[in-house]
Amino acid sequence: MVEQTTGEVLYEMEPDIPMHPASITKVMTLLLTFEAMEQGKFTPETRVSCSEHACSMGGSQIWLEPGEEMTVHELLKATAISSANDAAVALAETVAGSEEGFVELMNRRAAELGMSNTAFQNASGLDAEGHMSTARDIAVMSAELLRHPGILEYTTVWMDCLRGGETQLVNTNKMVRFYDGATGLKTGTTDGAGSCLAASAVRNGLSLVAVTLGSATSDERFYTARKLLDYGFANYTMAPAPSLQGLLEPVKVLRGAQPSVAIEYEMPAAFVVKKGEEENISQEVTLAGDVQAPVEKGQSLGKVTIALHGKQLGEYRLSAREAVARMTFSVGLGRMFRAAVEMSS
Repeated sequence: MVEQTTGEVLYEMEPDIPMHPASITKVMTLLLTFEAMEQGKFTPETRVSCSEHACSMGGSQIWLEPGEEMTVHELLKATAISSANDAAVALAETVAGSEEGFVELMNRRAAELGMSNTAFQNASGLDAEGHMSTARDIAVMSAELLRHPGILEYTTVWMDCLRGGETQLVNTNKMVRFYDGATGLKTGTTDGAGSCLAASAVRNGLSLVAVTLGSATSDERFYTARKLLDYGFANYTMAPAPSLQGLLEPVKVLRGAQPSVAIEYEMPAAFVVKKGEEENISQEVTLAGDVQAPVEKGQSLGKVTIALHGKQLGEYRLSAREAVARMTFSVGLGRMFRAAVEMSS
């Protein structure tokens, strides 16, 4: 189990054992589809003509026919809600032209995310030799998918339909209906994988992802995920970084056209800590006493380190808010002239 925005691991048990991920694979399929839309490759309204290959998928499906047209939006609904293998492959072909090309993108993106124990062989999650992942890696890609808020339009839906109401969609993830704050995310079931679940939920600003693989039954996976999420919400909270108000003075600029430069920074949103520990968060400010001109806008001038009981939670940079040129004869002469005018007035 991880906190989604920070990736902080809150609980783990054998998180790095490679296992068949079943349809949790579709988390990566959905992620790459959303990233492709953000890159402008297509839109939710783009119409897709389904290929014979996509229509040949077994297992969970919406029984696509070769040449049948659906929008990307409809295929996303079928993939995220009903875990339709044919819809997932149709999306893969829309992104990459073929499922084989899409699998290359899946493995490349997994490597970029640091999913070192994952190897994808298909876009749907059907059992295949070498198609493996781990609970840790699945938590990583699940957290990444949740960075795209548009996914919640699909993963939080309990029931929907396609084809003008002829095809009913019921979410395979019962937690969407029965768990307070549930935001998704994806179930998976095959003979080789057993019952799997990547479950996500948000309460009071705390966003959690719990992953369980290889359960003997569907009920067992939901029970395990609920216990993990209950534990997280009962014991953890999000705490803001301490304020810097009144702690930072402009940094002196030696031989600068201006005597000092103001500081800018971007504080992290919050840190996940155990409840009751919020008041024990400390910060250490390291800031240059002076800096030589010229100074570039955004130049690093120091950092702030956030810690809890000596353990670092994170850090962020302190930077120059603007550029400061080096002092020249003409700049100095102009400054003296302006000072003389001000005195005489």
